[in-house]
Amino acid sequence: MRRTIATITALLTATLAFLAAPAAADAAPYCGLRWGSLPERGAVTETAALTDVRAGRHACFDRLVLDFAGDADGYLVRYVPAVTMDGSGQVVPLRGGADLEVVAVAPAYDDNGHDTYAPADRRELVRVSGWQTFRQVAWAGSFEGQTTIGLGVRARLPFRVFTLDGPGAGSRLVIDVAHRW
Repeated sequence: MRRTIATITALLTATLAFLAAPAAADAAPYCGLRWGSLPERGAVTETAALTDVRAGRHACFDRLVLDFAGDADGYLVRYVPAVTMDGSGQVVPLRGGADLEVVAVAPAYDDNGHDTYAPADRRELVRVSGWQTFRQVAWAGSFEGQTTIGLGVRARLPFRVFTLDGPGAGSRLVIDVAHRW
């Protein structure tokens, strides 16, 4: 009888402790970020040539930035099983646990077919060794008015995408990937 009462008491104590703890859904999100990992798309209203690809580290996320010579706003950013080269379909090998495909509706060449962005090393557009989330930024090509970048990340983590005006007459496509959920 004593053993039964002790067991019931222990179960009630554990149940009350569980009910008193805040639910995971009620807990504050990491760094206040409320992003997800589903595809993000921006409608095309304007396009301009890609001029640069760069990245930066922040306290809660790593950031990839694509710079354009003018206004450009069309994009598709999504996790894929493998990023493939524009035109050929060959797989672009990426380091990391997940592949994020960044497609900008913007060429990396001008109206005369001259490159506006020509990476020195197509496998390493930006050096991200030792970063918390990014593992590799690689070139996947520019074909028929769109440019694709492969972003190898540590795992399938939440991200957000947005465009910004400037500097000057240019614009930017920004992809932030959180360090964790």
